[in-house]
Amino acid sequence: MIIRSLILTFAFAGSALVSADAQWIRMFDGKTLEGWKANQNPASWIVRNEAIVGDGENSHLFWMAEQCESCEFKAQVRLNHGGNSGMYFRAKFMPGWPHGYEAQVNNTHADWKRTGSLYNFVDIKEQLIPDDTWWEQHVIADGNHIMIEVNGKTVVDYVDQKNTYTKGYLALQQHNKGSVVEFKDLMFRPLPKK
Repeated sequence: MIIRSLILTFAFAGSALVSADAQWIRMFDGKTLEGWKANQNPASWIVRNEAIVGDGENSHLFWMAEQCESCEFKAQVRLNHGGNSGMYFRAKFMPGWPHGYEAQVNNTHADWKRTGSLYNFVDIKEQLIPDDTWWEQHVIADGNHIMIEVNGKTVVDYVDQKNTYTKGYLALQQHNKGSVVEFKDLMFRPLPKK
């Protein structure tokens, strides 16, 4: 009887994990920018080798399908030497630099705030990722609790007591001409509201 109960418990837990994974929404089809909109300089964004590539003048590419209140947002990212980019969440669609949180993407740019930083809230000074290397960046925004993971390691675990940004879009940053950033396997998952 105890063994049967344990088997049923593990079977139920396994199905819960499968259903949680099924909630992930693929944000990018690997071929087009359907569902995405640039706030300015749309020519700075192309699709190449099944990745969204930012290369050109300053621009932010917004995923317009859904907004984030509490959500997870992750991607595989690659950045050239001296490049600078970011993954925005709870961002306002607007020209220029969006109002919203930014998970920094920067390995060797002159800006000392490195990959994994929650820009202007928790700043990482050390270089975590070599240039021209694919890595995974994963943002978890659960109410005012924000976590950023780089290759599965938590580098930011922060509670924003001011609730600075509560709802908005997800966006990718093309920081400046000379920066070349690639994003693939872009995924979004809504979390229950707190």
